[in-house]
Amino acid sequence: MDAAPAPCDRVLLLHGIWNARAWLLPLAWKLRAEGFQVSVFGYASILGGPEAAVEALSQRLADGPPTHLVGHSLGGLVALEALRRHPGLPVPRLVCLGSPLCGSATARGLRRWRAAGLVLGRSGSLLHRGCEPWQGATEVGMVAGSIPHGIGRLIGGLGRDSDGTVALAETRLDGLADHCLVPASHTGLVFSAPAARQAACFLRQGRFEPLRSQ
Repeated sequence: MDAAPAPCDRVLLLHGIWNARAWLLPLAWKLRAEGFQVSVFGYASILGGPEAAVEALSQRLADGPPTHLVGHSLGGLVALEALRRHPGLPVPRLVCLGSPLCGSATARGLRRWRAAGLVLGRSGSLLHRGCEPWQGATEVGMVAGSIPHGIGRLIGGLGRDSDGTVALAETRLDGLADHCLVPASHTGLVFSAPAARQAACFLRQGRFEPLRSQ
């Protein structure tokens, strides 16, 4: 009988649009407290866009040891696109935090603004369309937020259930291994202790657990 593979404790974090590496420091601290070795991947979400980010991420991961990914918002889409284009990457599991994997109504609503090109930059196209249903080997889990505080409420089109920026339905891509809901807004997912605990649980087990009382 083959020995079970050694558990992976390396995690690489990806930020969302309009953010930088420092934005993920609170999440990094929480995951380190859970026993993971955490690094942060930064990319230019407006001027560089997903194409450059996907290739840079793929090159970073290709020759390295097995590494889990955790992506907030656009970061989850970038991570999933990298895995789709380069299926041999050594990524056992990916956790998306509030990522609009099915496409973003908020991003599409911003197209009505004259300055939308400046607001979304080169990331607009991926945010508009989202990702294809997932069929790869990496196990993908989604942590979605349930507190509707965010820019999406001003733009409209999210429906009743959202984190204020991303509709709950936009996080339910076909092919996900698991999906859970935590009490956080879209921005708040990065700072949320329940979101970090659920991410850690999925990275270890490939599934989420019922949320503990706060």
